[in-house]
Amino acid sequence: MRHRASFFQLALIAVASAVVMIVVAYAIPWLPYPASREAGRINFVYWYAEWISIVIFAAVAAPLFYSLWAFRVKRDDFSEDGPPIHGHTGLEIVWTAIPFLIVTSLAVASAIVLAKNGRAGTDPLQITVTGQQFAWTFTYPNKQTYPVLRLPVDRHVRLTITSKDVLHSFWIPELYQKQDAVPGLPTHLVITPTRTGDYPVICVELCGLGHSLMRSEALIMSQNDYDAWYSGATKAASAPAPGGATAGLAVFNANGCSACHTFTAAKATGKVGPDLDKLKQEAAGAHEPLAAFIKQSIVSPDAYIAPGYQKGVMPTSFGQTIPGPKLDQLVQYLASNAK
Repeated sequence: MRHRASFFQLALIAVASAVVMIVVAYAIPWLPYPASREAGRINFVYWYAEWISIVIFAAVAAPLFYSLWAFRVKRDDFSEDGPPIHGHTGLEIVWTAIPFLIVTSLAVASAIVLAKNGRAGTDPLQITVTGQQFAWTFTYPNKQTYPVLRLPVDRHVRLTITSKDVLHSFWIPELYQKQDAVPGLPTHLVITPTRTGDYPVICVELCGLGHSLMRSEALIMSQNDYDAWYSGATKAASAPAPGGATAGLAVFNANGCSACHTFTAAKATGKVGPDLDKLKQEAAGAHEPLAAFIKQSIVSPDAYIAPGYQKGVMPTSFGQTIPGPKLDQLVQYLASNAK
């Protein structure tokens, strides 16, 4: 009877421990709600490992708590310890074989998920993601670059990720996957969105003073909405505009200026750097002609620091990475739209 009572008590403690862990696992939203097929597969591996952990926790907690309760030392009991227990070959085989099988099954499940998540299908949408201090830009098959990532729902997308300066790491939490952006070494990521919505794009690799503000957004749209946007964006890019406005805006977007600066003409609302709508005021404060001041601020950003800002935030490489004609287009665009 005592053995039956002990087994019943152990089982009761194990069930109670499992229930507590299940409540903790399911009641708290540990992960964002998945918005891609790849995220659903990753979720399977996560919950597979979670349930294994719950079972192991219950199996360990039951004898531990039972022993604390049933075999605790009585008051005024100064007797010596019990006899030592030596190795048990059968027990050692069991507690070696079980972890081996668990780890192997996790490895197999993860390998299958990684293989499936890397398949882009026969006709994926190809987008180049470029990271730079401190912005993300996205180049589409129409050769145009935009500061916001737009994707159609239920279509494979193959992202080619690179960096212009230092290490960055591209991550959309609701899509679960992330990938490093490495200068000179393109990396790839396949995503298949399943839910429309507006999701944050984050850099999760410390990349400088503006790292915490290196944000963009991913707009997942219906296929019809995406086709309408893409058609309109392509036509707008090819349409001529007076004063080189289209070319200047393209350079502005391609170099991530909108992520760091506010500029009404480009619908930019960045807060890392100075407000570009006030360029005329800043040029007057620096006692420089407007165009010369703008060009100097791009190629030598530490030559003049606007009040309230500090040196070393804006990259000093734009003079080398932006070709001369495009730099002139950008300067002209900023000067003609400055207030």
